[in-house]
Amino acid sequence: MRVVFVVVGKIKDRGLRDLIADYVERISHYAKVSELELIDDDTVEARMRKAIPERARVIAMEVEGTRMTSPALAKLVGQCESGAVPAIVFLIGGSYGLPKALSDQASIKLSLSDLTLPHRLARLLLVEQIYRAFTILRNEPYSH
Repeated sequence: MRVVFVVVGKIKDRGLRDLIADYVERISHYAKVSELELIDDDTVEARMRKAIPERARVIAMEVEGTRMTSPALAKLVGQCESGAVPAIVFLIGGSYGLPKALSDQASIKLSLSDLTLPHRLARLLLVEQIYRAFTILRNEPYSH
């Protein structure tokens, strides 16, 4: 299975970039993982669509989305991992969010918080939670 993060915006802060890279590396022990950073312009929706593999489970990160506990997110990841889902794609929008049509077509709208988070922090929280999901699924010490 692949885990794909399609995000609007580039992380320029070195410390934050290093933290995200650390969790992405950790995730790579469980699944193929990739990040695609897109510039926010008039073509962002088309480029996001192009980045989504066929038969992928698409999860749109939205403030109004469903909130999940870490074990519930792990269950979702596990269902994808054990099913015939070739990829989970997480979409994070820029300062104006995701294109509405793309968000509406996602399998799930997921919220990390009732707070509106800058995409940089949302990204860090998301990669950490995906890593945590894999450790929960395997009952590894990190998840406790």
